[in-house]
Amino acid sequence: MALNLFKRVDTRKGLFAVEKVTLIYNLLTSILILFMFQRMDHPLIMLRDRIVIAGATFLLIYLYRLAPCKFTAFVRMAVQMSLLSYWYPDTFEFNRFFPNLDHLFASAEQWIFGCQPAVLFSDYFPQMWVSEPFNLGYFSYYPMILVVAMFYFIFKFELFEKFSFVLVTTFFIYYLIYIFIPVAGPQFYFPAIGAEKVSMGDFPAIGDYFNHHVELLPGPGYAHGFFYDLVEGSQQVGERPTAAFPSSHVGISTLLMILAWRGSRKLFVFLIPFYLLLCGATVYIQAHYLIDAIAGFFSAFILYVLVTKMYKRWFAVPMFK
Repeated sequence: MALNLFKRVDTRKGLFAVEKVTLIYNLLTSILILFMFQRMDHPLIMLRDRIVIAGATFLLIYLYRLAPCKFTAFVRMAVQMSLLSYWYPDTFEFNRFFPNLDHLFASAEQWIFGCQPAVLFSDYFPQMWVSEPFNLGYFSYYPMILVVAMFYFIFKFELFEKFSFVLVTTFFIYYLIYIFIPVAGPQFYFPAIGAEKVSMGDFPAIGDYFNHHVELLPGPGYAHGFFYDLVEGSQQVGERPTAAFPSSHVGISTLLMILAWRGSRKLFVFLIPFYLLLCGATVYIQAHYLIDAIAGFFSAFILYVLVTKMYKRWFAVPMFK
């Protein structure tokens, strides 16, 4: 279908919904930086970044008003979605000052399941034919976001603003949880306490250990696989001891499946294998406790309903005049 990307349209005044929620999150975290200013390593740089992001947002609005069309509208919303890669590690700059809570979650995992599923899963199935599909699933996280986003942009552009708002706002809610509930996950916590304690079911509190340590457990499974290397490389470069509970990988991918179902049954069916592998991979590669994945799954439905209502009540306006 023809998108008519550059066909001139009546200018939509003001901020798009996704820009509004990003500026709100920007403001809230800026206030938090001011409260924690003396404890943070580089608060001025973080505040500077937030000013730059806000400035870029208004610059894009100005450029859109010079050439109002679907393409410039898409750029405005796509930029806000791309900034999620900045906001994610930013959560670590806040939560590392709070006492780590992994001992509570690992203990709950042990009490519920009588073991650590994140350890046993990969121990029982280290074979390449298991490891590689799960690592493929985990690596599919951002491609899944891109595929669903492009589907809405190309085929349901009238809903693209709602899509971008629901996606980004759900991410921000998860990020706020990560700031105040500091759980690093097995791949960080288990190296901190040692394999012997894990095998004994002894999970001590480690306080603000991650304020000074960011050692990451090498991923389990077949260590010479193509997708293993992709996941391991991205983890070593971009992962921080943050964002374990609830699993945003499971939560956001479940949200994407809801949006895919509502947009296209064919898209939903196409994504199912990647989705199932991704959910299993969060535990298999020890990024999350099983309870993190379960919480991520159920929270996705709650947040979809909540954020959709937020959009309809406070943010929904026509895409164009």
